[in-house]
Amino acid sequence: MHRDKLRTVDIIVYPGFKALEAIGPLKVFDYTNSCLQQRNLTGGYEVAIASTKIGMIPSDTLMSLQATKAISISVLPDLALIVGSPDIDQALQDSPEIVAWVENAAPRINRLAALCTGSFFLAEGGALDGRRATTHWNFAERLRQRYPKLRVDADAIFIREGNIWTSAGVTAAMDLALAIVEEDFGREIALEVARDLVIYLKRPGGQSQFSVHLSSQMTSNPTIRELQNWIMQHLDEDLKVSRLAARLAMSSRNFARVFHRETTESPADFIESARFEVARRLLEENNSPLKVIALQTGFRSEEKMRRVFQKKIGVTPKVYRERFSTAL
Repeated sequence: MHRDKLRTVDIIVYPGFKALEAIGPLKVFDYTNSCLQQRNLTGGYEVAIASTKIGMIPSDTLMSLQATKAISISVLPDLALIVGSPDIDQALQDSPEIVAWVENAAPRINRLAALCTGSFFLAEGGALDGRRATTHWNFAERLRQRYPKLRVDADAIFIREGNIWTSAGVTAAMDLALAIVEEDFGREIALEVARDLVIYLKRPGGQSQFSVHLSSQMTSNPTIRELQNWIMQHLDEDLKVSRLAARLAMSSRNFARVFHRETTESPADFIESARFEVARRLLEENNSPLKVIALQTGFRSEEKMRRVFQKKIGVTPKVYRERFSTAL
């Protein structure tokens, strides 16, 4: 796509849609327009709220949005985003017009995105057959069982397969929108938009719904939580249980017991997951040799890093970089 092109965007809602999933991307595109204007650059996004009919559409909160256009197969936007719902079964039942629209639009539209449980609309319309897709982790198994023709990745923040995009729950919609901005206008613009919104362009945990950064925030014991944060800042060091226990003035046995009780995993498993996350992000974002990344993340060797990648996601670091690297 040309950067100076004005892209049309339809955010598709229906009764009971998740308000934040609509408003988040809306503001990402709005901030992008402001950023481009401040730089005297052309292009941007022309955003509309669309539904099966024009009028006020109630959300899952006290908020309603004004749909200014009805979805149509005759005039497609450059990008359509179908918002999710906390009661997706009811939404599918009440809005079959959206499913029919997906069936006809998916092969023709430039980009079609589903936010959170909006992926059920795409799956019901056949747009995800044979594709890898994601949704909110709590709905992933339901999506997998109901639509066996698609490959569900319950961990991903967002996924792009051809012209089809899917995202995880709620705030992940903004991650997806920022990725689209980066694709359209480059990393510098996307980064400025992320800064304006005070969010990450790339999350510290990488593209994972089960980031160790998120899991550490859920640890109720402040001492263990602080140690988890310390571990994530010292992954390249020797993190033996005896050393970690000494930091908390505990015996190794008692420390391992307390850590598992508070986090439901062993110190070694937590460290391995943290190193894997950081290595995955480095593979996405830079071109450093694999052996350098292995050393930076504490794996010590390419072979050790390779074994962990194979265990966790079934591909080698080299293959992962080939598929997901955004480095030039």
